Amino acid sequence: MGLPERLRKEWFILGIALVIAVARLEPAVGVKGGPLKPEITITYIAVSAIFFNSGLSLKTEELTSALMHVKLHLFVQIFTLVFFPAAIWLFLQLLSITPINQWLLKGLQTVGCMPPPVSSAVILTKAVGGNEAAAIFNSAFGSFLGIVITPLLLLLFLGSSSSVPFTSIFSQLFMTVVVPLIIGQIVRRYIKDWLERKKPPFGTISSCVLLMIIYTTFCDTFANPNIDLDKFSLIIVVFIIFSVQMSFMFLTFLFSTRNNSGFTPADTVAIIFCSTHKSLTLGIPMLKIVFAGYEHLSLISVPLLIYHPAQILLGSLLVPTIKSWMVSRQKALKLTRQPKAPVKV
Repeated sequence: MGLPERLRKEWFILGIALVIAVARLEPAVGVKGGPLKPEITITYIAVSAIFFNSGLSLKTEELTSALMHVKLHLFVQIFTLVFFPAAIWLFLQLLSITPINQWLLKGLQTVGCMPPPVSSAVILTKAVGGNEAAAIFNSAFGSFLGIVITPLLLLLFLGSSSSVPFTSIFSQLFMTVVVPLIIGQIVRRYIKDWLERKKPPFGTISSCVLLMIIYTTFCDTFANPNIDLDKFSLIIVVFIIFSVQMSFMFLTFLFSTRNNSGFTPADTVAIIFCSTHKSLTLGIPMLKIVFAGYEHLSLISVPLLIYHPAQILLGSLLVPTIKSWMVSRQKALKLTRQPKAPVKV
């Protein structure tokens, strides 16, 4: 793959670096009360646009084929929204005595509270040849669950901004997340044929809006002289993120391949990716709502910004290995199920 093609493929990750650099150069443009008016354009319009876009793009009509695999769905959702955040919380109790920046540690907890992404887990499951229908179902269903459960988990583990009451948080979540998502799904029912024919770039649209949100978040950070991020903490957090990702992928592999687990090799592939991937598209807007008024919001969001490319990078690197395992495992299972030839006397 040539450099131009690689740059086109990784444009979003490069875009994150670019908008942070631009925010560093001229933070006054995107701060609250600045020319962009992010308190209106981002808090309401941009966040609503992302979830309306999600409503349009979610193919809920295709989920019925995977609906009956209840055991797999329970495993993925419990691991993602119960075990993952609880394990991270226990781990952070140990890290709290270290000199690592406390806001980055809080950011690690927010990663644990996030729902699965709508796209990356499905793409990687498909690349391996795993149970794509199960991956689609759990990504979509997890996104719906996350609208309610993720804010509750964030409030449970981290509390909220003292300037924003709970009722205000959930009313804003309802108006900028739930309502646009439902409207998007209703609109989709009427223009489904057109959407299937034209295939609008939903992912690109959401990513561009997300870059705007990231930009204004970091404008607030760089405009505040009291915020400082030491390189030591950042390097340690990057190492922790890659370690957590690898450890949880291995853990889900062990659980889903146990004897009598009831999961096929293709199921295991979907479980590995759906249980360990976290949504940046849903996560950043939710952080913006739940932690409105936090001067350290951008530092809290840094681990999620790192986790996103980390999960894609690790997943992509492991595709050949996981695919090789799945194919060999399927062949072995097929051989064991074949009836033995009768012994000639």
